[in-house]
Amino acid sequence: MSVQPQQSAVDGKPVVIAKNLRRVYPISKGLFHKPDQLQAVGGVSFSVQAGKTLAIVGESGCGKSTLARMITLIEAPTAGDLELGGIDVVNANAQDKHALRQKVQLVFQNPYGSLNPRKRIGQILEAPLEINTNLTAAQRAEKARAMLALVGLRPEHYDRYPHMFSGGQRQRIAIARAMILNPGIVVADEPVSALDVSIQAQILNLFMDLQDEFGTGYVFISHNLSVVEHVADEVMVMYLGAAVEVGEKRRLFAAPLHPYTRALMSATPALRKADRRERIVIHGELPSPLNPPTGCAFHKRCPLAVPRCSEEVPQLREVDGRRVACHEV
Repeated sequence: MSVQPQQSAVDGKPVVIAKNLRRVYPISKGLFHKPDQLQAVGGVSFSVQAGKTLAIVGESGCGKSTLARMITLIEAPTAGDLELGGIDVVNANAQDKHALRQKVQLVFQNPYGSLNPRKRIGQILEAPLEINTNLTAAQRAEKARAMLALVGLRPEHYDRYPHMFSGGQRQRIAIARAMILNPGIVVADEPVSALDVSIQAQILNLFMDLQDEFGTGYVFISHNLSVVEHVADEVMVMYLGAAVEVGEKRRLFAAPLHPYTRALMSATPALRKADRRERIVIHGELPSPLNPPTGCAFHKRCPLAVPRCSEEVPQLREVDGRRVACHEV
């Protein structure tokens, strides 16, 4: 049995649409105190087309992984709108949410912790099919073996356990498990950061080959801009829960506009001297989301900051073919 792409993944329509998406966590201060509000994601909007990749970048604590958990239905948004495959996630009933969980899959960062060590690889790959389809045992096994071949593993790997594989092979298995239901969207949360550099390119190329074959949309979360430059079609730069610059990859890498984006780009190592950027050092620490600065969240660390920046929150606006949230750009 071959693994065929879904119609929803190849019809050119957006597979994810998010509008003003927010996630706030109450932080308890004790029995007789009102809890603090930690805003992990504050009003983020984006869309992902079938067959395209949106990369989300930023420092640790900027809200990337929280956004991933909302897209994959692990957590519900506090406010805002989220559509997956044309279905309203926020107001979906239990039956719709069950169907949606087949359309969106997650590839985790750690290939050593994402596979059940007590299960054979065949059982791991067949589990989503057993839960979500009416295929017979023989059909499930045939489809699982076909998926193993697609990710570059051999037929004899079907009956082995996870501990018998390297990190790169385990991540191939995790990708096979994510793709076996033909999802419209795959969220990859730092999928190569735990792997040797020599293996990272192989896994990234596998992601791209599968996208070409199935037309799947990717949300690719990473702090490594070299990886992002390799895989992304569009890039969203986040800072303290908000998007500060969103645009097409080539345009954004060629001429970043937001001062935070410029600093991130300048920190990316380059072998050729002609590709190196002037180093921009960001002073200070990332502010606490429990007590964010007034105005622009970046203004206390920004070399371009003016008094207006501490008073007024900048909104994303069109500048030179991308959206930028900065008063001074």
